[in-house]
Amino acid sequence: MLDVNLQNQLKSYLEKVTQPFEIVATLDEGQKSTELLEMLEEITALSDKISLRTDGQDARRPSFALACPGQQGRVVFAGLPMGHEFTSLVLALLQVGGHPPKATPEVIEQIRSLEGTFRFETYYSLSCQNCPDVVQALNLMAVINPNVHHVAIDGALFQEEVEHREVMSVPSIFLNGQPFDQGRMSLEQILARIDKGAAEREAKKLNDKAAFDVLVVGGGPAGAAAAIYAARKGIRTGVAAERFGGQVLDTMAIENFVSVPHTEGPKLAAALENHVREYEVDIMNLQRAVKLVPAQEEAGLHQVHFDSGAVLRSKTVILATGARWREMNVPGEQKYRARGVAYCPHCDGPLYKGKRVAVIGGGNSGVEAAIDLAGVVAHVTLVEFMTELRADAVLQKKLRSLPNVDIITHAQTMEVNGDGSKVTGLTYKDRDTDALKRLDLEGIFVQIGLVPNAEWLQESPVALSQRGEIQVDDRGMTSVPGVFAAGDVTTVPYKQIVIAVGEGAKAALGAFDHLIRH
Repeated sequence: MLDVNLQNQLKSYLEKVTQPFEIVATLDEGQKSTELLEMLEEITALSDKISLRTDGQDARRPSFALACPGQQGRVVFAGLPMGHEFTSLVLALLQVGGHPPKATPEVIEQIRSLEGTFRFETYYSLSCQNCPDVVQALNLMAVINPNVHHVAIDGALFQEEVEHREVMSVPSIFLNGQPFDQGRMSLEQILARIDKGAAEREAKKLNDKAAFDVLVVGGGPAGAAAAIYAARKGIRTGVAAERFGGQVLDTMAIENFVSVPHTEGPKLAAALENHVREYEVDIMNLQRAVKLVPAQEEAGLHQVHFDSGAVLRSKTVILATGARWREMNVPGEQKYRARGVAYCPHCDGPLYKGKRVAVIGGGNSGVEAAIDLAGVVAHVTLVEFMTELRADAVLQKKLRSLPNVDIITHAQTMEVNGDGSKVTGLTYKDRDTDALKRLDLEGIFVQIGLVPNAEWLQESPVALSQRGEIQVDDRGMTSVPGVFAAGDVTTVPYKQIVIAVGEGAKAALGAFDHLIRH
């Protein structure tokens, strides 16, 4: 099941296990159970501190729990955690085996202090790059606090259960049998949801902070580069971000970042954060900016207000809030979001195995999504507003070669149809005839570009373009002295990671120059 190289790597990791524990498997006669048993036997052979039992009584088969002797397993995997989830399995093995987790003492104490019973279930897909963050966070909570129990479930393997609970997007999290949330969540975000006093405590801590020389708002590539360049100047630097990594976290394959032939979004995001943490940068996560109050005088302090109630002050500010997926803004889209309307084909595609789906958008993202989905679903219909697809010729050629793909051009999406609980179809207008037509399908993947995260600045003096982007000069400064901006949220053309990094560095140098001159 595991090749020799993987077994050798895993063996070296398992040498860090300090306390014995059991793997308790629940199996049946199926092929997946056979594969799981083989994998578990290979794992237990790599460490004398891990033993295997096959007398589990879990309702889901195949599944296995990790448990200390005499205790009930609080970390459970239903299915084979391969693909992106193999890392989650390795971390769970280490943590149940006594290896200390990579979390701050404050976070560990917050987990230990949780009161109540928390039985989490997470549905994931093996191709989902967003799922491991959730699985690993909840596993860690289950290891630390005996009141927390977590089951990670391969949605593609338990299709009947997925359909019964109407899971149409991953990761999907249930708490004590009820829907909890969907999409990528960090450990801190989960704790903030269930620890009701956490946000208030954090806001008070932020309000008590001294003023920064440079405050970066946003933690994507532009924000990370800005923080690094500012910190290297030896000035007091802070980063306040809703989630460190930004939209990069939702990107699957990255093959055009200079000097890195291939990587994945979550890996690059982690590398960016690790690089920032090498410097004396105050990183403040889970902070969504809602208001900018510019300094009233040249030597004064700018204020940034956050939805948590926190207010941070700084001599200069760099706005790097990035962009997000553009929505169709048609009836039914919000109602059926995560119930048939999706934005990540890599994450959610496996949930639509054998079903009919549509992809909205004929650019590179849309055509790539249609190609990927065609290998999983029964049929893909790509819908493009213009008369021709806009994707690269090589992608179009590949798309047109696929037997289970239809292409509709010069079509305007009018409505997402559903039965009250899930998507059942799509209504579009033929722009040649103005006739309304309907597609019967079960999923819609929206891939129509980006919208800048700058709405919160509309009441501020910061000048925005007609597209809602922040206008900047050749040094990255906005229309407000001392306030700079960088990355996808600005008017700089070509929204690319490598460009955002350069723009972040430029904005930081511009901010430093502003500081020494004023």
